[in-house]
Amino acid sequence: MSILVTRPSPNGEQLVELLKTQGLTAYHAPLIDIIPGSELPNLPTKLDQLESTDLVFLLSKNAVWYANLRLQQAGLSWPDKLSYYGIGGSTGKMFQQITGRTIVWPENGETSEILLALPELQFLEGKKVLLLRGNGGRELLASTLRSRGAYIDYCECYSRQAISYEISLFNAQWRTKNISTIVVTSGQQLNLLTHLIADNYQDWWHTRHLLVVSHRIANIAHDMGWKNIDVANSADNNALLNALISTDMGC
Repeated sequence: MSILVTRPSPNGEQLVELLKTQGLTAYHAPLIDIIPGSELPNLPTKLDQLESTDLVFLLSKNAVWYANLRLQQAGLSWPDKLSYYGIGGSTGKMFQQITGRTIVWPENGETSEILLALPELQFLEGKKVLLLRGNGGRELLASTLRSRGAYIDYCECYSRQAISYEISLFNAQWRTKNISTIVVTSGQQLNLLTHLIADNYQDWWHTRHLLVVSHRIANIAHDMGWKNIDVANSADNNALLNALISTDMGC
């Protein structure tokens, strides 16, 4: 099995190294770069404006990293008075480890739908919610919290920028490497990959094994023509590794 990992740095390289320790052939072709977000300088003010009944959502490990770095640079810490929620275990644990603050996350997955099922998030009338995220995304989370009475604000803590590849070389390179499995960890990555697929390579790509991190992405991939799709338990590298070395993935 030859695996192509498309998630950005540094997680992409880390997953490739994990796969190599298992004797698997793996390559890294990131489709996006991560840079500081345009609203990151406003984070201290946004946090200061929240009350003790308000909530802060950390929607990725990148959001945790860049937000915490901004507060450190400003000589500030995360307010004790707020309630913090992580999109999943990997994000929540990272926030907890680097801040020492208590944070809640769902134990059974890392999707908006699973987070929204938490009992304490069902009734939010009059509460303010600050979503720390990248440039866009998680609109289901925002709209549902709003429908439950919350006032929604955002802070773009990081930004995803597409990486440019020459299409003919990209297709030829990975066919020559005989890629059998592709790891995609976001809808944006799937969309960017789709735009890199040349017409005469579509059948080849769509018969590769595709590993994604949510059923929503899997459904989109199926509609795009992918035929062999599996869903990992989460976007955490260990979960991806377990999925890739499982018998279900054909190893």
